[in-house]
Amino acid sequence: MYQFLKRLFDIVIATAALILLSPILIPSMLILLLTGEHEVFYFQKRVGYKNKYFYIWKFATMLKNSPNIGTGEITLRNDPRVTAFGKILRITKINELPQIINVFKGDMSIVGPRPLMDVSVQLYPEDIRNKIYNSKPGMTGIGSLIFRDEEKIVSDAEDPKAMYARIYPYKGALEMWYQKNASLYTDFMIIFLTGWSIFFPKNNLVGKVFKDLPARDF
Repeated sequence: MYQFLKRLFDIVIATAALILLSPILIPSMLILLLTGEHEVFYFQKRVGYKNKYFYIWKFATMLKNSPNIGTGEITLRNDPRVTAFGKILRITKINELPQIINVFKGDMSIVGPRPLMDVSVQLYPEDIRNKIYNSKPGMTGIGSLIFRDEEKIVSDAEDPKAMYARIYPYKGALEMWYQKNASLYTDFMIIFLTGWSIFFPKNNLVGKVFKDLPARDF
């Protein structure tokens, strides 16, 4: 029953988001079309439900050849590969909004683990790697919520790749927590806290709402 209600919940939320966010989505599309490399959407192969691949939708924020330039799959704060308007889209997370299309298609849910590239999935411990996508990937989730500013955390680290290697085991533990506690209440609270973190980034309520999250040692 939960899976049926979750899918219904996804469609309702995605439809409402598409309507309410159209004043942001449409101008963003026009600006992207007229600036940078004149690309509106960026499609990238990601690991999805039951480890099957799909193509994620995002607004194009980086140079087309970015995976073969600089730090490759790792994007840093003030990364020179990011276009001028792309920086605004990434900081505000507007670049993620086209994933509403993935939700309609059934590739993603509103709440779930972030869909990653193969190279990033390998950073999870093997036991978690085989279980994490038993939940459909989401636009937001407990891991995304805790590491909302992951780009800055990695950028501030002396060794960005080493920091990624520390982040992912903990992210995996968070997603295992989510699978254990998955419910419409949990999903609703994650959505609420995601919105809260956008408007009140310095007033973090996650630990107050979910008091039994895995302990973090960094």
